[in-house]
Amino acid sequence: MRIARRALAALLLPAPAFAQASARVVVIGGGFGGATAARSLARAGIATTLVEANPTYTACPFSNAVIAGLRPMEAQRFGYDALRAEGVSVVHQRATGVDATAKRVILADGTVLPFDRALVSPGIELRFDALPGYDEAASRAMPHAWQAGAQTELLAAQLAAMPDGGTVIMAVPPNPYRCPPGPYERASLIAHFLKSRKPRSKLLVLDAKDVFSKQRLFEAAWAALYPGLLEYVPLAMGGRVTEVDAKARRVTTDFGSHEGAVVNVIPPQRAGAIAQAAGLADRSGWCPVDPSSFESRLVPGVHVIGDAIIAGAMPKSAFAAHAQARVAVAAMVAMLRGAPVPAARLLNTCYSLVAPGYGISVAGVYRPANGVLADIPGAGGTSPLDAPASVREAEAHYAEDWFATITADAFA
Repeated sequence: MRIARRALAALLLPAPAFAQASARVVVIGGGFGGATAARSLARAGIATTLVEANPTYTACPFSNAVIAGLRPMEAQRFGYDALRAEGVSVVHQRATGVDATAKRVILADGTVLPFDRALVSPGIELRFDALPGYDEAASRAMPHAWQAGAQTELLAAQLAAMPDGGTVIMAVPPNPYRCPPGPYERASLIAHFLKSRKPRSKLLVLDAKDVFSKQRLFEAAWAALYPGLLEYVPLAMGGRVTEVDAKARRVTTDFGSHEGAVVNVIPPQRAGAIAQAAGLADRSGWCPVDPSSFESRLVPGVHVIGDAIIAGAMPKSAFAAHAQARVAVAAMVAMLRGAPVPAARLLNTCYSLVAPGYGISVAGVYRPANGVLADIPGAGGTSPLDAPASVREAEAHYAEDWFATITADAFA
Protein backbone atom coordinates (compact mmCIF):
# COMPACT_ATOMS: atom_id res chain seq x y z
CA MET A 1 0.00 0.00 0.00
CA ARG A 2 2.14 2.85 -1.28
CA ILE A 3 0.35 5.83 0.23
CA ALA A 4 3.06 7.76 2.07
CA ARG A 5 4.45 9.99 -0.62
CA ARG A 6 5.22 13.67 -0.58
CA ALA A 7 3.01 14.23 -3.62
CA LEU A 8 -0.04 12.83 -1.85
CA ALA A 9 0.69 14.87 1.26
CA ALA A 10 0.86 17.99 -0.90
CA LEU A 11 -2.60 17.25 -2.27
CA LEU A 12 -4.07 16.85 1.19
CA LEU A 13 -2.38 19.75 2.98
CA PRO A 14 -2.84 23.43 2.13
CA ALA A 15 0.19 25.55 1.34
CA PRO A 16 0.61 28.29 3.95
CA ALA A 17 -0.35 31.82 2.95
CA PHE A 18 2.31 34.50 3.43
CA ALA A 19 2.06 36.69 6.49
CA GLN A 20 3.57 40.04 7.33
CA ALA A 21 7.35 39.85 7.68
CA SER A 22 7.24 41.37 11.18
CA ALA A 23 5.41 38.41 12.72
CA ARG A 24 7.41 36.30 15.17
CA VAL A 25 6.80 32.65 16.03
CA VAL A 26 8.66 30.54 18.58
CA VAL A 27 8.58 26.77 18.05
CA ILE A 28 9.42 24.55 21.05
CA GLY A 29 10.62 21.03 20.27
CA GLY A 30 12.79 19.96 17.35
CA GLY A 31 11.36 16.56 16.45
CA PHE A 32 9.46 15.70 13.28
CA GLY A 33 6.62 18.08 14.16
CA GLY A 34 8.65 21.02 15.43
CA ALA A 35 11.35 20.89 12.76
CA THR A 36 8.76 20.65 9.99
CA ALA A 37 6.77 23.54 11.46
CA ALA A 38 9.85 25.76 11.87
CA ARG A 39 10.97 25.14 8.31
CA SER A 40 7.45 25.75 6.93
CA LEU A 41 7.10 28.99 8.90
CA ALA A 42 10.44 30.29 7.64
CA ARG A 43 9.43 29.49 4.07
CA ALA A 44 6.23 31.46 4.65
CA GLY A 45 8.27 34.54 5.55
CA ILE A 46 7.78 34.34 9.32
CA ALA A 47 10.64 35.19 11.69
CA THR A 48 10.99 31.80 13.37
CA THR A 49 12.98 30.62 16.39
CA LEU A 50 13.25 26.90 17.10
CA VAL A 51 13.99 26.01 20.72
CA GLU A 52 15.45 22.51 21.12
CA ALA A 53 17.70 21.44 23.98
CA ASN A 54 19.59 18.79 22.01
CA PRO A 55 21.92 19.71 19.13
CA THR A 56 21.23 16.34 17.52
CA TYR A 57 17.81 14.77 17.07
CA THR A 58 17.62 10.98 17.45
CA ALA A 59 14.63 9.52 15.61
CA CYS A 60 12.37 6.88 17.13
CA PRO A 61 11.07 5.43 13.81
CA PHE A 62 13.37 2.57 12.77
CA SER A 63 15.01 2.50 16.23
CA ASN A 64 13.54 -0.96 16.77
CA ALA A 65 15.79 -2.12 13.93
CA VAL A 66 18.75 -0.70 15.88
CA ILE A 67 17.70 -2.73 18.93
CA ALA A 68 17.61 -5.89 16.78
CA GLY A 69 21.06 -5.22 15.31
CA LEU A 70 19.73 -4.51 11.83
CA ARG A 71 20.62 -0.81 11.62
CA PRO A 72 23.39 1.47 12.93
CA MET A 73 22.48 4.06 15.54
CA GLU A 74 24.15 6.77 13.47
CA ALA A 75 21.40 6.39 10.84
CA GLN A 76 18.92 7.72 13.43
CA ARG A 77 20.69 11.02 14.12
CA PHE A 78 19.94 14.37 12.45
CA GLY A 79 21.11 17.95 12.91
CA TYR A 80 19.62 21.40 12.34
CA ASP A 81 22.08 23.06 9.93
CA ALA A 82 19.62 22.85 7.04
CA LEU A 83 17.01 24.75 9.05
CA ARG A 84 19.54 27.45 9.91
CA ALA A 85 20.38 27.75 6.23
CA GLU A 86 16.71 28.54 5.53
CA GLY A 87 16.63 31.32 8.09
CA VAL A 88 15.40 29.52 11.21
CA SER A 89 17.09 30.73 14.39
CA VAL A 90 17.92 27.54 16.30
CA VAL A 91 18.48 27.87 20.05
CA HIS A 92 19.81 24.84 21.89
CA GLN A 93 18.27 25.56 25.27
CA ARG A 94 15.52 24.00 27.33
CA ALA A 95 12.25 25.92 27.42
CA THR A 96 10.97 26.19 31.00
CA GLY A 97 7.84 28.28 30.55
CA VAL A 98 5.38 29.87 28.14
CA ASP A 99 3.69 33.11 29.19
CA ALA A 100 0.81 33.43 26.74
CA THR A 101 -0.41 36.69 28.27
CA ALA A 102 2.93 38.45 27.89
CA LYS A 103 3.63 36.42 24.72
CA ARG A 104 7.04 35.16 25.65
CA VAL A 105 8.91 31.87 26.05
CA ILE A 106 11.32 31.56 28.98
CA LEU A 107 14.47 29.47 28.59
CA ALA A 108 16.49 27.64 31.25
CA ASP A 109 19.28 30.26 31.15
CA GLY A 110 16.78 33.08 31.73
CA THR A 111 16.57 34.20 28.11
CA VAL A 112 13.15 35.52 27.08
CA LEU A 113 11.89 35.04 23.52
CA PRO A 114 8.91 37.20 22.49
CA PHE A 115 6.34 35.84 20.05
CA ASP A 116 3.13 36.71 18.26
CA ARG A 117 2.16 33.06 18.24
CA ALA A 118 3.92 29.98 19.58
CA LEU A 119 3.90 26.35 18.56
CA VAL A 120 4.79 23.57 21.01
CA SER A 121 5.77 20.11 19.81
CA PRO A 122 7.01 18.61 23.09
CA GLY A 123 6.73 14.89 22.43
CA ILE A 124 6.16 12.65 25.42
CA GLU A 125 7.29 12.38 29.01
CA LEU A 126 7.59 8.95 30.59
CA ARG A 127 5.54 8.56 33.75
CA PHE A 128 7.97 7.12 36.25
CA ASP A 129 5.28 7.45 38.93
CA ALA A 130 2.76 5.20 37.21
CA LEU A 131 4.16 1.68 37.66
CA PRO A 132 5.30 0.65 41.15
CA GLY A 133 9.02 -0.11 41.18
CA TYR A 134 9.71 1.49 37.82
CA ASP A 135 11.49 4.81 38.19
CA GLU A 136 14.31 6.44 36.25
CA ALA A 137 16.91 4.42 38.16
CA ALA A 138 15.08 1.18 37.32
CA SER A 139 15.20 2.07 33.61
CA ARG A 140 18.97 1.61 33.73
CA ALA A 141 18.42 -2.09 34.49
CA MET A 142 15.12 -2.53 32.65
CA PRO A 143 15.38 -0.12 29.69
CA HIS A 144 12.27 1.38 28.17
CA ALA A 145 13.99 2.49 24.93
CA TRP A 146 10.89 4.58 24.19
CA GLN A 147 12.93 7.76 23.77
CA ALA A 148 15.57 7.00 21.18
CA GLY A 149 19.24 7.36 22.09
CA ALA A 150 21.13 5.92 25.05
CA GLN A 151 18.19 3.71 26.05
CA THR A 152 18.03 2.23 22.54
CA GLU A 153 21.70 1.33 22.72
CA LEU A 154 21.31 -0.09 26.24
CA LEU A 155 18.53 -2.47 25.23
CA ALA A 156 20.48 -3.55 22.14
CA ALA A 157 23.57 -4.21 24.26
CA GLN A 158 21.60 -6.25 26.80
CA LEU A 159 20.14 -8.44 24.06
CA ALA A 160 23.54 -8.95 22.47
CA ALA A 161 25.10 -9.93 25.81
CA MET A 162 22.30 -12.26 26.92
CA PRO A 163 23.26 -15.94 26.94
CA ASP A 164 21.39 -18.15 24.50
CA GLY A 165 18.46 -19.70 26.34
CA GLY A 166 17.53 -16.56 28.26
CA THR A 167 14.04 -15.12 28.42
CA VAL A 168 13.28 -11.61 27.18
CA ILE A 169 10.23 -9.90 28.69
CA MET A 170 8.39 -6.92 27.23
CA ALA A 171 5.81 -4.97 29.26
CA VAL A 172 3.42 -2.97 27.07
CA PRO A 173 1.35 -0.11 28.57
CA PRO A 174 -2.34 0.70 28.17
CA ASN A 175 -3.46 3.34 25.69
CA PRO A 176 -2.67 6.11 24.94
CA TYR A 177 1.06 6.16 24.20
CA ARG A 178 3.47 7.12 21.45
CA CYS A 179 3.30 4.94 18.31
CA PRO A 180 0.51 2.40 18.90
CA PRO A 181 2.10 -0.37 16.76
CA GLY A 182 5.62 0.30 18.07
CA PRO A 183 5.73 -2.36 20.82
CA TYR A 184 4.57 -5.06 18.42
CA GLU A 185 7.14 -4.13 15.79
CA ARG A 186 9.74 -4.26 18.56
CA ALA A 187 8.50 -7.68 19.67
CA SER A 188 8.71 -8.90 16.08
CA LEU A 189 12.26 -7.68 15.53
CA ILE A 190 13.48 -8.94 18.90
CA ALA A 191 11.99 -12.32 17.98
CA HIS A 192 13.87 -12.17 14.67
CA PHE A 193 17.07 -11.39 16.57
CA LEU A 194 16.55 -14.33 18.90
CA LYS A 195 15.64 -16.70 16.07
CA SER A 196 18.78 -15.70 14.17
CA ARG A 197 21.32 -15.44 17.01
CA LYS A 198 19.96 -17.03 20.19
CA PRO A 199 17.54 -19.72 19.00
CA ARG A 200 17.08 -21.35 22.43
CA SER A 201 15.78 -18.08 23.89
CA LYS A 202 12.16 -16.96 24.29
CA LEU A 203 10.25 -13.67 24.19
CA LEU A 204 7.31 -13.06 26.53
CA VAL A 205 5.11 -10.05 25.67
CA LEU A 206 2.87 -8.89 28.53
CA ASP A 207 0.23 -6.43 27.34
CA ALA A 208 -2.08 -4.18 29.39
CA LYS A 209 -4.76 -4.38 26.69
CA ASP A 210 -6.52 -6.97 24.56
CA VAL A 211 -6.67 -5.13 21.23
CA PHE A 212 -3.87 -3.34 19.40
CA SER A 213 -2.99 -1.73 16.06
CA LYS A 214 -2.58 -4.13 13.10
CA GLN A 215 -3.26 -7.02 15.47
CA ARG A 216 -4.35 -9.61 12.90
CA LEU A 217 -1.36 -8.80 10.69
CA PHE A 218 1.12 -9.07 13.55
CA GLU A 219 -0.38 -12.25 14.96
CA ALA A 220 -0.40 -13.92 11.54
CA ALA A 221 3.25 -12.99 11.05
CA TRP A 222 4.19 -14.27 14.52
CA ALA A 223 2.50 -17.60 13.87
CA ALA A 224 4.33 -17.97 10.57
CA LEU A 225 7.76 -16.66 11.57
CA TYR A 226 8.17 -17.17 15.32
CA PRO A 227 6.10 -20.18 16.48
CA GLY A 228 7.11 -21.31 19.96
CA LEU A 229 9.49 -18.37 20.33
CA LEU A 230 7.17 -15.40 20.92
CA GLU A 231 4.44 -15.74 23.53
CA TYR A 232 1.86 -12.96 23.67
CA VAL A 233 -0.23 -12.51 26.84
CA PRO A 234 -3.13 -10.00 26.59
CA LEU A 235 -4.89 -8.22 29.43
CA ALA A 236 -7.62 -10.87 29.69
CA MET A 237 -5.00 -13.57 30.25
CA GLY A 238 -3.04 -11.65 32.89
CA GLY A 239 -0.84 -9.48 30.71
CA ARG A 240 -1.05 -6.26 32.73
CA VAL A 241 2.17 -5.63 34.66
CA THR A 242 1.35 -4.18 38.09
CA GLU A 243 4.80 -3.97 39.68
CA VAL A 244 8.47 -4.46 38.79
CA ASP A 245 11.63 -5.34 40.71
CA ALA A 246 14.56 -3.97 38.73
CA LYS A 247 17.23 -5.67 40.87
CA ALA A 248 15.68 -9.11 40.35
CA ARG A 249 14.58 -8.31 36.77
CA ARG A 250 11.13 -9.45 37.82
CA VAL A 251 7.70 -8.23 36.71
CA THR A 252 4.45 -8.98 38.54
CA THR A 253 1.03 -9.31 36.93
CA ASP A 254 -2.44 -10.02 38.30
CA PHE A 255 -1.80 -13.70 37.57
CA GLY A 256 1.78 -14.17 38.83
CA SER A 257 5.36 -13.04 38.33
CA HIS A 258 8.03 -13.54 35.68
CA GLU A 259 11.81 -13.10 35.66
CA GLY A 260 13.80 -12.34 32.55
CA ALA A 261 17.41 -12.10 31.48
CA VAL A 262 16.42 -8.90 29.65
CA VAL A 263 13.32 -6.90 30.60
CA ASN A 264 11.99 -4.06 28.43
CA VAL A 265 9.40 -2.01 30.34
CA ILE A 266 7.47 0.60 28.35
CA PRO A 267 5.80 2.77 31.01
CA PRO A 268 2.69 4.94 30.68
CA GLN A 269 3.25 8.37 29.20
CA ARG A 270 1.93 11.92 29.03
CA ALA A 271 2.68 15.13 27.13
CA GLY A 272 6.23 16.43 27.42
CA ALA A 273 7.39 18.44 30.43
CA ILE A 274 7.03 21.90 28.86
CA ALA A 275 3.38 21.15 28.05
CA GLN A 276 2.75 20.41 31.71
CA ALA A 277 4.66 23.52 32.86
CA ALA A 278 2.87 25.79 30.38
CA GLY A 279 -0.62 24.63 31.36
CA LEU A 280 -1.26 23.09 27.95
CA ALA A 281 -2.18 19.65 29.33
CA ASP A 282 -5.42 18.81 31.09
CA ARG A 283 -5.98 16.28 33.88
CA SER A 284 -5.47 13.40 31.44
CA GLY A 285 -1.85 14.48 30.98
CA TRP A 286 -2.41 15.27 27.29
CA CYS A 287 -3.14 18.52 25.45
CA PRO A 288 -6.62 19.35 24.12
CA VAL A 289 -6.51 21.33 20.86
CA ASP A 290 -8.81 22.74 18.21
CA PRO A 291 -8.46 20.12 15.44
CA SER A 292 -8.79 22.75 12.69
CA SER A 293 -5.83 24.88 13.81
CA PHE A 294 -4.15 22.90 16.62
CA GLU A 295 -4.49 25.96 18.84
CA SER A 296 -4.59 24.96 22.49
CA ARG A 297 -8.06 24.87 24.06
CA LEU A 298 -6.45 25.90 27.35
CA VAL A 299 -3.90 28.57 26.34
CA PRO A 300 -4.97 30.85 23.44
CA GLY A 301 -2.25 31.89 21.04
CA VAL A 302 -0.26 28.69 21.53
CA HIS A 303 -0.57 25.75 19.15
CA VAL A 304 0.33 22.17 20.09
CA ILE A 305 1.08 19.28 17.72
CA GLY A 306 2.45 15.76 17.70
CA ASP A 307 2.48 13.02 20.31
CA ALA A 308 1.41 15.40 23.09
CA ILE A 309 -2.09 16.17 21.84
CA ILE A 310 -5.52 14.63 22.23
CA ALA A 311 -6.02 13.92 18.55
CA GLY A 312 -9.15 11.78 18.40
CA ALA A 313 -8.74 9.02 15.85
CA MET A 314 -5.32 10.20 14.64
CA PRO A 315 -2.53 8.19 16.30
CA LYS A 316 0.64 9.47 17.94
CA SER A 317 3.25 8.99 15.20
CA ALA A 318 6.03 10.81 13.39
CA PHE A 319 3.92 10.91 10.23
CA ALA A 320 1.03 12.45 12.20
CA ALA A 321 3.27 15.11 13.76
CA HIS A 322 4.65 16.00 10.34
CA ALA A 323 1.15 16.35 8.86
CA GLN A 324 -0.14 18.32 11.84
CA ALA A 325 2.80 20.72 11.54
CA ARG A 326 1.77 21.67 8.00
CA VAL A 327 -1.85 22.25 8.97
CA ALA A 328 -0.94 24.18 12.13
CA VAL A 329 1.42 26.45 10.18
CA ALA A 330 -1.25 27.17 7.57
CA ALA A 331 -3.64 28.09 10.39
CA MET A 332 -1.09 30.25 12.22
CA VAL A 333 -0.16 32.19 9.11
CA ALA A 334 -3.83 32.80 8.33
CA MET A 335 -4.44 34.03 11.88
CA LEU A 336 -1.45 36.36 11.73
CA ARG A 337 -2.91 37.82 8.53
CA GLY A 338 -6.44 38.04 9.90
CA ALA A 339 -7.61 35.56 7.27
CA PRO A 340 -9.90 32.53 7.68
CA VAL A 341 -8.24 29.30 8.77
CA PRO A 342 -8.11 26.98 5.75
CA ALA A 343 -9.74 23.57 5.86
CA ALA A 344 -7.47 20.58 5.60
CA ARG A 345 -7.39 16.84 5.71
CA LEU A 346 -4.59 14.99 7.43
CA LEU A 347 -2.94 11.75 6.42
CA ASN A 348 -1.14 9.20 8.55
CA THR A 349 0.59 5.99 7.55
CA CYS A 350 2.31 3.69 10.04
CA TYR A 351 4.73 1.12 8.65
CA SER A 352 5.99 -1.75 10.78
CA LEU A 353 8.69 -4.34 10.12
CA VAL A 354 8.10 -7.84 11.43
CA ALA A 355 11.32 -9.17 9.89
CA PRO A 356 13.87 -7.93 7.35
CA GLY A 357 12.04 -7.67 4.04
CA TYR A 358 8.61 -8.12 5.69
CA GLY A 359 6.58 -4.94 6.17
CA ILE A 360 2.96 -4.17 7.05
CA SER A 361 1.12 -0.88 7.28
CA VAL A 362 -2.02 0.95 8.32
CA ALA A 363 -3.16 4.26 6.84
CA GLY A 364 -5.90 6.74 7.62
CA VAL A 365 -7.18 10.12 6.47
CA TYR A 366 -8.70 12.48 9.04
CA ARG A 367 -10.72 15.67 9.26
CA PRO A 368 -12.12 17.78 12.11
CA ALA A 369 -15.53 16.58 13.29
CA ASN A 370 -17.32 17.24 16.58
CA GLY A 371 -14.25 18.88 18.09
CA VAL A 372 -11.78 16.08 17.36
CA LEU A 373 -10.02 14.51 14.40
CA ALA A 374 -12.18 11.76 12.93
CA ASP A 375 -11.52 9.06 10.35
CA ILE A 376 -12.85 9.67 6.87
CA PRO A 377 -14.68 6.39 6.16
CA GLY A 378 -13.19 4.35 3.35
CA ALA A 379 -10.12 6.58 3.00
CA GLY A 380 -7.61 4.34 4.78
CA GLY A 381 -6.94 0.70 5.44
CA THR A 382 -4.35 -1.92 6.34
CA SER A 383 -2.12 -4.26 4.40
CA PRO A 384 -3.97 -7.32 3.06
CA LEU A 385 -3.95 -10.18 5.54
CA ASP A 386 -3.23 -12.78 2.84
CA ALA A 387 -0.69 -10.79 0.81
CA PRO A 388 2.13 -12.70 -0.90
CA ALA A 389 5.78 -12.32 0.11
CA SER A 390 6.37 -9.87 -2.73
CA VAL A 391 3.87 -7.41 -1.20
CA ARG A 392 5.44 -7.73 2.26
CA GLU A 393 8.86 -7.08 0.74
CA ALA A 394 7.57 -4.06 -1.17
CA GLU A 395 6.08 -2.60 2.03
CA ALA A 396 9.43 -2.99 3.78
CA HIS A 397 10.99 -0.93 0.99
CA TYR A 398 8.17 1.64 1.22
CA ALA A 399 8.93 1.99 4.93
CA GLU A 400 12.55 2.80 4.14
CA ASP A 401 11.47 5.27 1.45
CA TRP A 402 9.07 6.93 3.88
CA PHE A 403 11.78 7.36 6.51
CA ALA A 404 14.19 8.84 3.97
CA THR A 405 11.50 11.22 2.71
CA ILE A 406 10.24 12.47 6.08
CA THR A 407 13.71 12.95 7.56
CA ALA A 408 14.82 14.85 4.46
CA ASP A 409 11.70 17.02 4.58
CA ALA A 410 12.22 17.84 8.26
CA PHE A 411 15.99 18.01 8.63
CA ALA A 412 17.91 17.87 5.33
